[in-house]
Amino acid sequence: MLPWKHALRTLSVLLLTAAATLAPTAAAQAAPAQAAATSRGWNDFSCKPSAAHPRPVVLVHGTLGNSIDNWLGLAPYLVNRGYCVFSLDYGQLPNVPFFHGLGPIDKSAEQLKVYVDKVLAATGAPEADLVGHSQGGMMPRHYLKFLGGAAKVNALVGIAPDNHGTTLSGLTKLLPYFPGAEEFISANTPGLADQIAGSPFITRLNAGGDTVPGVTYTVITTKYDEVVTPYRSGFLDGPNVTNIVIQDKCALDLSEHVAIGTVDRVTFHEVVNALDPAHATPTTCVSVIG
Repeated sequence: MLPWKHALRTLSVLLLTAAATLAPTAAAQAAPAQAAATSRGWNDFSCKPSAAHPRPVVLVHGTLGNSIDNWLGLAPYLVNRGYCVFSLDYGQLPNVPFFHGLGPIDKSAEQLKVYVDKVLAATGAPEADLVGHSQGGMMPRHYLKFLGGAAKVNALVGIAPDNHGTTLSGLTKLLPYFPGAEEFISANTPGLADQIAGSPFITRLNAGGDTVPGVTYTVITTKYDEVVTPYRSGFLDGPNVTNIVIQDKCALDLSEHVAIGTVDRVTFHEVVNALDPAHATPTTCVSVIG
């Protein structure tokens, strides 16, 4: 094998492996996880929002995640607090089960549009709230901006979202030095290519401003993020935006990219504050216990 081809394969493996940390998916967990979700009232299309929580919450997983595994922590947390909670799969590639979010992101946003309409029809609610991890916190902005989602969404909460793309700890800056690398990634995993800082998708998404009127945005980040880099690139600029670094709430919180969206209780508490700001309570290292 030619040296540059060996380097290309190595770089591709590094990119895909790093992206895999966006969601700890295991195929063997899928069936029991689905059963657990149903038993806890998550993805229950008979759920009717209460007066206290009048909007259904749609959870949007990250790259290489799926509608169950990404949300084994947050979904029950929200259900236990009285929310109607739903989650979708999107960005599937042919013959690739369980590991989703790899298809073109504009097409994934179209899947989100269909799913939100389904949730609103089932619940009777006029609007939904969206909570997404990583790509799932960024992709809905395409739906809001280009597919009419702003009329159907009250709030978007992004957990470690790559709103302005990512350099993947500098790896993406090496792509021009490996002939064919960008073409390889674009052809095989377009959802990854779309997330590279400076990609045509990211450029179009942010042209003319980060936000759209009528939607409240919350971005929750961690300074230990090794996937969305630099981590502050996830921040949004515009009205009705709140940008949060979890270490500003709890300096002892060491959560990185995966943990912030899957197990971090500081983040979960901030998600609830964003969904119900009228009843928000302070988030500290000890306030999230229980």
